[in-house]
Amino acid sequence: MTVSRVLIANRGEIAVRVIRACQGLGIETVLAVSDADRDSMPARLADRAVCIGPASASESYLSYRAIVAAALGTGADAVHPGYGFLSESPDLAAACAAEGLTFVGPTADHIRAMGNKLQARALARECGVPVLPGSEKVHSYEEAQTLAERIGLPVMMKAAAGGGGRGMKVVTDFKDLRQTFLAASAEARTAFGDDTLYLERFIPNARHIEVQVLGDRHGNVIHLGERDCSLQRRHQKVVEEAPAPAIPDTLRAEIHAAAVTLARNIDYENAGTVEFIYDEDAKEFFFLEMNTRIQVEHPVSELITGIDLVQEQLRVARGERLRFTQDDVIFRGHALECRITAELAAENFRPSPGRITTWRPPEGPFIRLDTHCYEGYSVPIFYDSLLGKLIVYGSDRTEAIERMRHALERFSVAGVGTTIDFLRFMIGHPDFAAGRVTTHLIADVLPDMLAKKNAA
Repeated sequence: MTVSRVLIANRGEIAVRVIRACQGLGIETVLAVSDADRDSMPARLADRAVCIGPASASESYLSYRAIVAAALGTGADAVHPGYGFLSESPDLAAACAAEGLTFVGPTADHIRAMGNKLQARALARECGVPVLPGSEKVHSYEEAQTLAERIGLPVMMKAAAGGGGRGMKVVTDFKDLRQTFLAASAEARTAFGDDTLYLERFIPNARHIEVQVLGDRHGNVIHLGERDCSLQRRHQKVVEEAPAPAIPDTLRAEIHAAAVTLARNIDYENAGTVEFIYDEDAKEFFFLEMNTRIQVEHPVSELITGIDLVQEQLRVARGERLRFTQDDVIFRGHALECRITAELAAENFRPSPGRITTWRPPEGPFIRLDTHCYEGYSVPIFYDSLLGKLIVYGSDRTEAIERMRHALERFSVAGVGTTIDFLRFMIGHPDFAAGRVTTHLIADVLPDMLAKKNAA
C-alpha cells in the first residue's frame, strides 16, 4: 500500500515526533490543526497544515469526519493518529478504510475488541494469559455487592468502555460500595458515553508492567521488551523506564511470551502495548489491557533497542514485513522518561497554562527531549498539559537515574508552573533508587515532599 503523504491527526510533541519519523522516510506530512494550534511548532515543521475546527477538541481533534475530510482534501493517502484523541477510535479507523486511506495503526476490529475491557479480558483468558479474578458486566449496586463478596475486598471498579484512570475506583470497605459504584458509573458515562462497569480484584502492592509489541499483516509478531510504568498519580503515568527493575528473568520472559501470544492470537498488526499488573508480594502477573496505538512512553523502548517505533509503524502500514525477527532485537542499557507537565504539584497539580518566558532544556550525550515547546510559546487551556518528555539513557539503571537527576537540575522553565521539582524529588527518592516502585508510591511520599517544600 502507498504511504507517501500522511495526515497527522494530533498535536503537541507526538505530532512533532511523527513528522520527524516521516521525514526520515521521505514521506510528506500534513498536520491537522485546531484554531489554537495554527502557529504551533508542529504546524511549522509539517509540509502543510490544515485547520479542522475551533480550539475545542470535540469540534476538531475528536471529529473523525473532520479528520477524514482533511486527509481527502489534501491528497493524503494515510492518517497517523498519534496517541490520545482518536488514536483508539474504531470509527476513525473504519472511516479511513472506507475512503481508501491507510490508517497507521491496527484494524478497526482490533481497536474495538481491545477497547472493550471485558472483551479484551475474555480474549486474554482464551489465549491462556493470566487474568485477574473479576466479573462480567455489573448492572446494579446490588449485583456489585454480591460480586465483591465473592471476589473479596479490596476490589477495583472499572469502566468497560475505556481506560486512562477514568471510571476507576477502589473499594476497601463494603459501606462505601454503593457510593463508589454510583461515582464510577457516572464518571464512565461522562468520559465514554457508557456507564458499564466490571469488577476486578485490587492488588494493593502492585506494579504496572507493559510490553511493547509489533506485528505485521503477514503474521509476524515480536516484542521490544517491557517497561515499568508504576510511578503514577491518579492512574496517570509520571515516570517510565525500560527494562523494568527487580523482576526475575524467568518471570520477565513469561510476561514477554504472554504479550506476544495475545497479539499473535488476534492477528494483531502495527504497534501495540500489552499491559499487566504485577503483584509484588505474590510475584505473579495478570493481564490488564491492551493499548492499540503508540504509547507516550515509547522512547524508552527505542533507546534500549535502537529501533524507531514510529518509522516501523509507517512501514507496517505500507504492508511491509517486519525487518527483524525476535532474535535480532538486542537490549542494551537502561532508559528513563519523565513527563514534564504545566502543573503545580504543591496545589494538587493544578494546571498552569500561560506563556513560556524561559525555556532552557538540558543538552548532552544520551539526553533526548521530545517536545513542541519553545521560549515564547503559549500553553493553551484547551488540551493536556504535557510540555514534553525528558528521556535519558545509561549503561545501567544507576547511571540512567544519575543522568536524569542532572538533566532535571539543568531544565529551566519560567512563565508557567511545571512538575520539574516534583520529578527531581521522585527520582531522588531512596525507594525509587532501590527499585521499590509501586503504583501507590507517589501517594505515599507526596505529603512528605509538600511538607518539606512548605517548611523551606
